[in-house]
Amino acid sequence: MVQQPMSPNQDPNNQPEQPQKIYLPRTSESETLKKIRHTASHVMAMAVQKLFPKAQVTIGPWIENGFYYDFDNPEPFSDKDLKAIQKEMVKIINRKLPVIREEVSREEAQRRIQEIKEPYKLEILADIKQEPITIYHLGDEWWDLCAGPHVENTKDINPKAIELESVAGAYWRGDETKAQLQRIYATAWETPEQLAEYKRRKEEALRRDHRKLGKELGLFIFSDLVGPGLPLWTPKGTLLRSILEDFLKQEQLKRGYLPVVTPHIARVDLFKTSGHWQKYKEDMFPLMAEDEAAAELEQGFVMKPMNCPFHIQIYKSELRSYRELPMRLAEFGTVYRYEQSGELGGLTRVRGFTVDDSHLFVTPEQLDDEFLNVVDLILSVFQKLQLKNFKARLSFRDPASDKYIGSDEVWDKAEGAIRRAVEKLGMNHFEGIGEAAFYGPKLDFIFQDALEREWQLGTVQVDYNLPERFDLEYVAEDGSRKRPVMIHRAPFGSLERLIGILIEEYAGDFPLWLAPVQARLLPVGEAQVDFTKDVAAKMLALGIRAEVDNSGDRLGKLIRNAEKDKIPVMAVIGAKEVESNTLSIRTRASGELGAIPVDEVVQKMKDAIANYENF
Repeated sequence: MVQQPMSPNQDPNNQPEQPQKIYLPRTSESETLKKIRHTASHVMAMAVQKLFPKAQVTIGPWIENGFYYDFDNPEPFSDKDLKAIQKEMVKIINRKLPVIREEVSREEAQRRIQEIKEPYKLEILADIKQEPITIYHLGDEWWDLCAGPHVENTKDINPKAIELESVAGAYWRGDETKAQLQRIYATAWETPEQLAEYKRRKEEALRRDHRKLGKELGLFIFSDLVGPGLPLWTPKGTLLRSILEDFLKQEQLKRGYLPVVTPHIARVDLFKTSGHWQKYKEDMFPLMAEDEAAAELEQGFVMKPMNCPFHIQIYKSELRSYRELPMRLAEFGTVYRYEQSGELGGLTRVRGFTVDDSHLFVTPEQLDDEFLNVVDLILSVFQKLQLKNFKARLSFRDPASDKYIGSDEVWDKAEGAIRRAVEKLGMNHFEGIGEAAFYGPKLDFIFQDALEREWQLGTVQVDYNLPERFDLEYVAEDGSRKRPVMIHRAPFGSLERLIGILIEEYAGDFPLWLAPVQARLLPVGEAQVDFTKDVAAKMLALGIRAEVDNSGDRLGKLIRNAEKDKIPVMAVIGAKEVESNTLSIRTRASGELGAIPVDEVVQKMKDAIANYENF
């Protein structure tokens, strides 16, 4: 590989001292922040009602990077209003009001709420099961139903470490048929320095926003006429998807996976058998029935939210022998989930997405080894994608919940298999109680991006329940019929979410092997166009994704456009390059590399792409 010489300011001994990294804990990780943000939300609500007496409060919980409060106010809040509310919050904080906890009976709470005419609070009160009812007061001027925790006094909040961020629409109870409210998002920290770092990361997140970069790089679009949460992939974006698909398909073929293709819809009975209809109905698109009678009987077709029941039908189409196991069926299957419009977000939360799905049918004796092999595949995929900062979450069931199917015995066996795997591999892991799928526990890979945000990517699930529900069997070595175990697995999670995360992680600078356009050839003038096209044809024939910028613009603009489009390798071709059969190479990874013979450039690019390296 040709490397650019190190410049003086790249000398490790001459590097300026790096500022100390500021750690920003999530609310769930800090009891102090939880108290600050819980109290700050009350201060905000008090400020709003002081400035806007007609505003009614609803709920105001903390979230991982701050808090919000939903208000029913006759007029929409403006940016000017947010500044006024924050100014009023500072006044309230500086008054050093005590935060007082009070316990009252349900009847007394109801009387007080009716007295101040707050109907939303009455609904909230009805949902509170425990007694006595807890109320928190800010001094003797304002109160709300709340379980806490809170700081002892508003002076414990640093007024220079809070900021109101934005206003968004929200439906009461998240129900589109109920009142539309205004949600004010805000953040609060222990110190002004933490707030400054948070704001810096927000600005960096905007710079990396995959929705913005996806549009600039021409990868995907959304259309109101098509509908929210349904991305349309442009040629470059489709090429990026295909590169990722082909990459994983090749890895899977090496490991004995068998490709399958299944439909996008099926009879609802398929999902009644699997349990999805009973447990997942609210997240599925509505039933397509032939008439009202069929709809009443819940007979008809639905768009698939999962691929697993289809793969089960392929397995079940023949009586399988133990000699055929493990059977590994794989599909890039598009599924559909009716996400609420307020939960949609670019590519990371959509209504139609493609899962790199596979279902392995194994004997109980094969389970541990096959599980380890799947984890090995996922780790290999992450390495090629340069995703290094992740940890494993053991997503187990919550025994107190009724959302799961199957006996305690099969859950214990499935969770035991996952625990053995991570312990054998020595993986950094933690438990997520209540995060399991309704049919089985999971090993989820939680990736932390450049901005320290967490995303779930790959997942592996152990499932004893669906083989039971679909009465799956295989003929064992002794001739008896036995039940296989299923492993559900998706290294990417979904192509849409993965691509959204990769765009932001790379800030649009895809590594050479993954870039939709790997090389752009820039002829200085008309006289060099034919030579340039010949070089591009040679690259394309060898699998290098090259294109010629034949716009006729001046060289400076050609280079700027290539930089803007984040092309990994640029080749300037003037009269000297044609004469010497060279390319003047400039790369995003290493800068100017000078004139290099064409054949050497082609070979180096081939080698770099094959080894998942940059030029």
